[in-house]
Amino acid sequence: MAKVLIVDDEQMIREALRDALEFENYEVDEAANGVEALEKIEKDDFDVVLCDIKMPKMDGMELLDKAMALGKDTQFIMISAHGSIDTAVEATKKGAFDFITKPPDLARLLVSVRNAIDKTNLVQETKVLKKKISKKYQIIGESPAIKRVLEDIDKVAPTDARVLITGPNGVGKELVCRQIHEKSQRAKGPFVEVNCAAIPSELIESELFGHEKGAFTSAVKQRIGKFEQANGGTLFLDEIGDMSLSAQAKVLRALQEQVITRVGGDKQIKVDVRVIAATNKDLREEIKKGNFREDLYHRLSVIVIQVPALDERKEDIPLLVEHFLQAIADEYGTKKKEIEPEAVKLLQSRSWSGNIRELRNVVERLVIMAADDTITADDVQRYGMN
Repeated sequence: MAKVLIVDDEQMIREALRDALEFENYEVDEAANGVEALEKIEKDDFDVVLCDIKMPKMDGMELLDKAMALGKDTQFIMISAHGSIDTAVEATKKGAFDFITKPPDLARLLVSVRNAIDKTNLVQETKVLKKKISKKYQIIGESPAIKRVLEDIDKVAPTDARVLITGPNGVGKELVCRQIHEKSQRAKGPFVEVNCAAIPSELIESELFGHEKGAFTSAVKQRIGKFEQANGGTLFLDEIGDMSLSAQAKVLRALQEQVITRVGGDKQIKVDVRVIAATNKDLREEIKKGNFREDLYHRLSVIVIQVPALDERKEDIPLLVEHFLQAIADEYGTKKKEIEPEAVKLLQSRSWSGNIRELRNVVERLVIMAADDTITADDVQRYGMN
C-alpha cells in the first residue's frame, strides 16, 4: 500500500484530502506544518508528500529543500492558493514532481499522485537494478595481486587516461573496465563494449565508426557506430589484439583527433570518448610480427593494468567460491549450498587454465550435481577435478 503524507496548516483541507486518498486505498499520514512533516519524513518512507507552500514555522519550499537533502525517493506535489508560474518553476527546479493550485481538483490531484507513485517505484527499481549490475561486476579477492589491481583502478578511474588491460582469458578484464567506468566522472554516461575478436575484419570499421546509407551493398540505412554511441562515456575495446590493421589506423586517428568519419561518408564527427582496451595477447610481440601498430599501442597504454591468472592468486578461491555459491543460488531462486573446507582445499590444489570463468562453471556444476545441501570433498573429486 502506497504511503502519502499530507502537509497543510488547514485541518479541513487535510481531512478532505485524507478522505479522498483513503477511498483510493492509500495509507495516509498528516502534518500541520513543515517542522512536524520533516520529523515524519526523517523517520518514515513516504511515496508521496502533498505539501502546502504557505505554512507557519517552516514553509513548503524550505521543507522541500530539506527533504531533498535527505536523499529519499519521495515525490513532492506542491499545493498553493497563491500559485504562479514562477512559483511552480521554482518548485520544479527544487525537485517537486508537480504543482497544483488551491482549491485542488481532486480528480487531477489523484492522477498526479498515481503518476508520482509510478515515478517512485521506477526510481527504486532503477536503484535495485544498478545495485545488481554493480554486484555482477564486483571484483572478489584479498590477495596482494588483486589488491594491486584494485589500487590501480582507484588511481586511474578519476582521470580520463586511456588504459590497456592485459591478462589471459577468463581472468575478469571486463570487470576491471567496468569498475574504472563506474568510479569515473563518466559513470552516468554510456558504457559500450566491442569484442574485436567476434566481428569479421570487413565489418569492424562499420561497427566502430558507423556507415552511411549506400556505403556498401547491404548498407540499406545509416548506422551509428560504437564511438558515437559511447559519446560522453566509455568505449571498451575487448580483444583489441585481433583488430585489423586498417581499423587500427582509424582508431588511432579517432584517439588523436577525437573525430570519426562514418564508412562511406566525408563528414567529420566530434566524439568525447574514453577508450579502454583489453587483450590476452602480448602486443609487443604482435608489433614485432607486424600485426599491431606500435603508435596505437603507445596511445592505448598510458596505463597498463595486468590482471593476474587465478593460479597466481589461489588464496582468493575460498572467497570466490562463496561468492559464486550465493550468486548461483540467487539466479536459481534456491537456498545457497554450503561447501566443506576440504572441498575448497581440493579446488585450491588444482590448476585453473580457464581462470575465474572456469571456476565459476565448476562451482555451478557442483551446485547442480551435489546430492545434498553441502558440497563435499567427494563431490569435488567427482565433478570438479577434471
